[in-house]
Amino acid sequence: MNRRAVMIILTSMFVAPRMVLGSSKTEKQAEVKAAVRKTLDALYKAQPSARKAVQSAAGYAAFSNFGMKILLAGSGTGEGIAVNNKTKSATYMKMAEVQAGLGIGVKKFRQVWVFENVSALNDFIASGWTFGGQATAAAKANDKGSSYEGAIAVGPGVWLYQLTDKGLAVELTAKGTKYYKDDELNG
Repeated sequence: MNRRAVMIILTSMFVAPRMVLGSSKTEKQAEVKAAVRKTLDALYKAQPSARKAVQSAAGYAAFSNFGMKILLAGSGTGEGIAVNNKTKSATYMKMAEVQAGLGIGVKKFRQVWVFENVSALNDFIASGWTFGGQATAAAKANDKGSSYEGAIAVGPGVWLYQLTDKGLAVELTAKGTKYYKDDELNG
C-alpha cells in the first residue's frame, strides 16, 4: 500500500463519524449507555476503590475508545457519557484523537474521568478537554489518600482512570485528543 492510500484511509477514519446504519437515536444512546456500564464495571473490577471515588465525586465521564496507528500517523475515536452525580443529568459526548510518530497497531481502551467539583465537570461538558503531550502522575494528592488509587491527576480536581485490555494503565499518553458534546445524541 502506498503512502497516499494510507493517508486517505487515516483521514477518512478520523473525519467520517462512526455510522451505524439503521440505528435510531434511542438505539445509539442505548449502545453508548451499555458501553459506559461495561467501562465502569471493568474499572471497579480492576480498582475496587474507584467505585467510591466515582460515586462521591461531583460527576464523572466514561468513554470507550478505539485507536489505530499506521506508519507515521494515527487516529482514534470514542463515545461516552458525562454525568452530574447530584442532578443525574447525562450528556452524550465524543472523543477524537490524532497522533504522529512511527508505529503500527490497533488499541482499544476505556477511560473514566472523575470530577471533584461541578465547575470542572461543567467545563469538561461545555468546552471539552484537549490533551497535548504525555501525562504520568501518582494517584495520591494531599489528603485524597487512596481514594484515587490507580488514577492520574490531569488537572485541578480532575482525575483519570485509563483501562486497556490488560487492565488499569499506569500511564496516559494522549496526543491531540479532543472531547466534545455529541450533538446528534443530545439533541
